[in-house]
Amino acid sequence: MAEVCYTTSMSSLFPNPPATGHSLPATRPADAVRAFLALRRSAGKRTLGPPGPSRDEIEALLTVAMRVPDHRRLAPWRFLVFSGPERMGFTQHAEQIHRQEQPDAGEKAFADTRTAFERAPVVIALVSSPDRDHKTPVWEQELSTGAVGYNLLLATNAAGWAGCWLTEWLCYSPGIAKLIGLSSHERLAGFFYIGTATLDPQERMRPDPDAKVTFWAG
Repeated sequence: MAEVCYTTSMSSLFPNPPATGHSLPATRPADAVRAFLALRRSAGKRTLGPPGPSRDEIEALLTVAMRVPDHRRLAPWRFLVFSGPERMGFTQHAEQIHRQEQPDAGEKAFADTRTAFERAPVVIALVSSPDRDHKTPVWEQELSTGAVGYNLLLATNAAGWAGCWLTEWLCYSPGIAKLIGLSSHERLAGFFYIGTATLDPQERMRPDPDAKVTFWAG
């Protein structure tokens, strides 16, 4: 059976998927994966540094991230990648927008915006881009976008980098939406900061399953 060809980085980071229509196992029992999921933890936003993934490696991460539930295969999401020195131009514009939209935020907040993309060598914006005229409910399309975000964190971590998913004021700013060219039906689902951890994160409190899980009894 012929396989889809990806970049060398795709092959080195992740297995190539088979051709469309090829049968895949319904289950893949794996001790390592169970341990990985049970101990998943995002890095702190101020504990990331270089190196980060290369362009080919970023493309590989995003290819894997898009393997999510997606009702009717709409792919209602897209990415905007910031890397290299060019990413600093964005935060300079963002600081100006921050000052215009929230003039009372304070100089510390403005400085945080100006240096936000210095937190990591690669920043990826995830854009929710639902088709509002499609019969698939927008809510389901937005859930698929959330799945892409989580899958990106998993792929990043499994490939050897640390990452965190942040929204902050940027995701709710009309000025930022205009700056990055969002359409009227789109919105930012978050910014993903990806690099090498400078400090291991500590375990944090987790929800009590007894308080969150109910078994239907009829």
